[in-house]
Amino acid sequence: MKDILKELNDKQHEAVVNTEGPCLVIAGAGSGKTKVLTHKIAYIIEEKKAHPWDILAITFTNKAANEMKERIANLVGEQAKDIWMGTFHSICVKILRRFIDRIGFDSSFIIFDTSDQRTLIKGCLKDLSIDDKLFSDRSVLSEISNAKNEMLEPEQYLAKSKGDFRKEKIATVYELYQKRLKENNAIDFDDIINYTIKILSDNEDILQFYTNKFKYVLVDEYQDTNKAQFTLVTMLASRHGNITVVGDNDQRHIFI
Repeated sequence: MKDILKELNDKQHEAVVNTEGPCLVIAGAGSGKTKVLTHKIAYIIEEKKAHPWDILAITFTNKAANEMKERIANLVGEQAKDIWMGTFHSICVKILRRFIDRIGFDSSFIIFDTSDQRTLIKGCLKDLSIDDKLFSDRSVLSEISNAKNEMLEPEQYLAKSKGDFRKEKIATVYELYQKRLKENNAIDFDDIINYTIKILSDNEDILQFYTNKFKYVLVDEYQDTNKAQFTLVTMLASRHGNITVVGDNDQRHIFI
């Protein structure tokens, strides 16, 4: 344990040992933010005697998640394998595979990539007799993605778009697009987090299971979180309140 803390400077040490309650770490590039996360996870396991599976660690890329897990393994050994560590989307997919039937999908759902999405959008435009020269599949898909990042379902997006001819048209595409996705037992990349939030919001038993489970929540590159990601993290950390987030406020806004 002393060796883990010995590698840290004063500020890093302070962030690592502050395990209970919320902890916001803001620092510039190359200052050791990820080191704080990896050492804090090791400290929680060794000093707080937490089970690795009680810890949720979220990053923004699979590469970063793998690197973090490797660095933690160097500190605590094989226990690192049992930490819930991954991207927002990979963590949510694990939850969806278990509980997506609560919102009418089969657990064998598929995730449409960009090519699949554009093909589906083109079909929706055609069926709605919307001119694809004025409404390209790429621009429509971008607008739908933005709506999902703001957690706006089709009817909410339509209500917000009243009086805007272009957005009202896109709203009709959005509605049909979601209907067709469900008919194919498919979701898109943006649905992954939103559907997880919906399941947690609408099912108290599932919310209770995961909020009890994750006694410690840690998030890397927190400045990159959007509204949906922020909402998810807030929900998962709501019971124990032990959340650590690290970010660089020079890069982008940070939700607090």
